[in-house]
Amino acid sequence: MTFRSARDLEEADRRDPGLRQLRSTWAPPKGFARLKEINNTFIGMLYVLTGIFFFVVAGILAALIRAQLAVPENDLISADWYNQIFTMHGTTMMFLFAVPMMEAIAIFVIPQLLGARDLPFPRVSAYGYWAYLLGGLMVLTSLLFKVAPDGGWFMYVPLTGPEYSPGYGPDFWLLGIGFIEVAAIAASIELIIGILKFRPPGMSMDRMPIFAWYMLVFGFMILLGFPPLVLGDILLEVERAFDWPFYDADRGGDPLLWQHLFWLFGHPEVYIIFLPGAGVLSTVIPVFARAPLAGYVWVVLAAVGTGFLSFGLWVHHMYTTGIPVMSLSFFSAASLAVAIPSGIQVFAWIATIWSGPGVLFRAPMLYALGAIFIFVAGGLTGVMVALVPVDFQVHDTYFVVAHFHYVLFGGAVMPVFAALHYWTPLVTGRLMSETLGRWSFGLIFLGFNVAFFPMHLTGLRGMPRRVYTYPADLGWDWLNMISSIGAYMVAAGVAVFLWDWLYWHRKHGQVAGYNPWNAGTLEWHSVTPSTNFSMRSVPIVSSTYPLWDEPELGDRVDRGEFYLPDSPDERRKTLRTGSVMGEPRQVIFLPHPAWSPIIAAIGTATFFGLAIFKLWWLCAAAALVIIIAGIIWMWDAEPLPAPNRYDVGRGETLPVHINGADTHGFWAMALLLIFDAAAFVSLIFSALFLWTVNRDLSPPVPEAEPGWALAAAGLAVLASVFFRLGAFANRRGSMIGLVLGPLAGLPAMFASGGALMGSLFDAGISPTENAFSAVYWTFAGWTGFHIGVGTIFIFYTLARALAGKVTPERRQSVMNVELFWHFTTGLALVSLIMIHLWPRVI
Repeated sequence: MTFRSARDLEEADRRDPGLRQLRSTWAPPKGFARLKEINNTFIGMLYVLTGIFFFVVAGILAALIRAQLAVPENDLISADWYNQIFTMHGTTMMFLFAVPMMEAIAIFVIPQLLGARDLPFPRVSAYGYWAYLLGGLMVLTSLLFKVAPDGGWFMYVPLTGPEYSPGYGPDFWLLGIGFIEVAAIAASIELIIGILKFRPPGMSMDRMPIFAWYMLVFGFMILLGFPPLVLGDILLEVERAFDWPFYDADRGGDPLLWQHLFWLFGHPEVYIIFLPGAGVLSTVIPVFARAPLAGYVWVVLAAVGTGFLSFGLWVHHMYTTGIPVMSLSFFSAASLAVAIPSGIQVFAWIATIWSGPGVLFRAPMLYALGAIFIFVAGGLTGVMVALVPVDFQVHDTYFVVAHFHYVLFGGAVMPVFAALHYWTPLVTGRLMSETLGRWSFGLIFLGFNVAFFPMHLTGLRGMPRRVYTYPADLGWDWLNMISSIGAYMVAAGVAVFLWDWLYWHRKHGQVAGYNPWNAGTLEWHSVTPSTNFSMRSVPIVSSTYPLWDEPELGDRVDRGEFYLPDSPDERRKTLRTGSVMGEPRQVIFLPHPAWSPIIAAIGTATFFGLAIFKLWWLCAAAALVIIIAGIIWMWDAEPLPAPNRYDVGRGETLPVHINGADTHGFWAMALLLIFDAAAFVSLIFSALFLWTVNRDLSPPVPEAEPGWALAAAGLAVLASVFFRLGAFANRRGSMIGLVLGPLAGLPAMFASGGALMGSLFDAGISPTENAFSAVYWTFAGWTGFHIGVGTIFIFYTLARALAGKVTPERRQSVMNVELFWHFTTGLALVSLIMIHLWPRVI
C-alpha cells in the first residue's frame, strides 16, 4: 500500500516493526535539543526560513532607498546613512539571500529527489547553516549601530581601504562575508558529492533529475568562483589590519587588483544564482505543461556551457578601467557567447510548454512564466551592455541597475517564489492558496516592471548610480516616482505571499495528500509533510521521471522491497552508488544529532567577530574552541559494526568500510583542495598582475644564492616522502611505521617552512615595504597555515590509530591526510618558485 498520508504511515507503523524501527532511528530530538538535529529536512527548513528573513531585510532597505529617491532634493535620509543602506541592500541580496537560498532549497530537496536518506556529511550541512545565520547577523548588526560599510556591495578600493574608510564598516563586511563564504563552500561540497555518489541504484547520470544537474554545475562553480573573492577579502583585511600594501598604488599595489579578484567571482556569481533558478524552472514547467522536459541533453549541455563561459566574462564590468581595446573585444565576444546556452534553455522551456496537452496555470507555473519573461528582458539589455561602445555610454547609470535587477529577479527571485509554492507541501502537508498566489504574483510581476523598466530611461537620461538625491530640473523626477510606486507594489505582493506562506495556508490550506501536482520525480513519493528518512526503502529507478514511467514503483517502495527498508541496529544509514551508472557500492553510516557543529560555528563566528576589533589573543582562544569542537566532531565515538558487510535487503550485502579514491571522504578532501588551489592560483594571478602594472618596480630578489630555497624545497619533498612511508606502513599493518613516518616528516616540513620564511628575514624584506614584499609574505604565510593545519591532522590521525580506529582495513583517514600533505608540499614548492625563481627570470 502506498503511504498517501501521515495517517497511512501511522497505521503501517503499528503493523510493521521494520518501519517502526526506521521511524524511531530517524526521529528528531525533542525540545531544545532539536537544535542539534543535522538531518537535511530540518537544516533545509532552517536555511529557507533564514533566507526569507534576510530577503525581507533587503526589501525593507530597498523600500528606504526608493522612498529617498521618490522626489528630488529629498532629505529623508542623510548621504552617509544612504550609502550604508544601499551597500547593505546589495550585500544582503547577493550574499545572504540569493546564493544561500538556492543552497537551502537544494539541501532540503536533493536527497528526496534522489531517493537518498540524507546528504553525505550532515554535520557539515548543520555547521554551514549556523555559520550562515551567525555570519549574516554579524553583517547586519553593523547596520543597527550605523557603522555598516558604505562602499557598495562590491567594496571597491581605495574607497574601502584604511585611508578612506578607517572605521569598522569594511571589516564587518570582509570578515562577515568571509564567514558566510565558509557556509557556501561547505554546502557546495555536500551537494556535489550527494549528487554524484548518493543517487538511487539505476539512476545513471543520463537519468538524473534536471534540477540535480543544475545543482551539480552550481556546486562546481562555487568551488571555482568563490576563491578569488576569498583571496581578495584576505588581502584587503590584511592591508587594513597590518598595512600590507596590496592595493596601495604609492607602494606598488593597484586598486584594480581588487576589481579583478572581485569580478572573477562577481560575474560567475550571476550564473551561480541563475542556474539553480533555471533548474527550478526546468523542474516546474514539465509538471504543469504535463510533458517531459524537451531537449534534456541539450539543457544539460547548456547548463554546463553557461557555467564554463561565465568564468571568461569578468572584465564585462571593467570596460571603462583603461583595459586595451583588443582585450575588451575578447571579453565582449565572451559576454555575447554566454547568451547562446541561456537561449537554449529558454527555447527548451517554450518547447516543453508547446509539446504538452495543455498548461495548468497554477501559482508555481505563473511564477515560472513570469521568470522567463523578466529574465529574457534582462538578457536582451545584457547583450546591449556587452557591446563596448554601449557600455561606455551607460556604465554606472541606472540603465545598468535596471539590467542586473531584471537578470537577477527573473533568474533567481521569481524562481524562488515558484519553488516555494511548488515544494512547500513537502514541509507543511498543505497547498498554498491559489487565490493569494495569483494576487501575490500579479502584484510582484506588475510592480517589478513598473519599478525597473523606467530605470532604463532614467539611466539613458544620465542619472548615475549610487546618488542619494538629485536636482529637480533634470527630468528624472517623474521616472523615479514611478519606480518608487512599482517598488511598493512589489512589497505588497511579497507581503501577500508571506501571509500565505507563513500563516494562512498552514491553517486553511488544502491538504496536499500524495503527489498533489502529479509530478514525475521521486521527492513526491513521500507523505506530506515529508519524513526525515525520505521514503521507506531506497528504490531502483530506470528513468528520469520514475513516478510517471513506473506507476507501481510507489507501492513497492512502501512495502520495503528495495534497499535499507528498516534499521534494526538503530543507526542512520544510506547507500553510496557509482558516480556514472549508479550501481550500489557501499553502506554509509551517518552520524546522529550532535552539538559539535553548533559549537564549531559559534567558535568560528567568535573568531571572525573578535578579528573585526583586532583582539588577536582572544581570536586564538576562539580558534582553540574550533579545533576542539572539530576533533570531537570527527572522532566518531560510536563503534561501527565489526563485520565489513551489511545486509541492505533484496538478499544483497554491501561493504561498510572501503578505501581509496572512490570514497566520499576522499572526494570531500579533493574538492576542498580544488577550492584551496583555486585561491592559491588567484594569489599567483595577483603577483603577475602587479608585475604587469608596475614595470618600474621589480620584484625584489630575496638573496644572491638560492641555498635557502633549495634547502626548503628538499625538506618539503622529504616530509612528503616520510608521510608516504607511514601510509605504506599502515597498509602493511605496522603501527610503528605509521607513527614514525609522520613524526619524522613533521620536523622536515617545519624546517622547510622555516627556511622559506628565513630567506625573507635574511634578505630584510618587510611585508609593509611594497606590494611585492607583501605578496612574498602571503605566499610564505599560506604555506605556513597549511603546515599548521596538516600538523593537527597528523596528531588527530595518530590518536585515532592508537585508539584502534585506524587499521589496514580502515585507512581512509590516513589517505585523506596524506593527500593534504602532498598538496601542502606542492604549495611550498610553488611558493619557493614565486619567491626565489620568478624574480630571477623576469
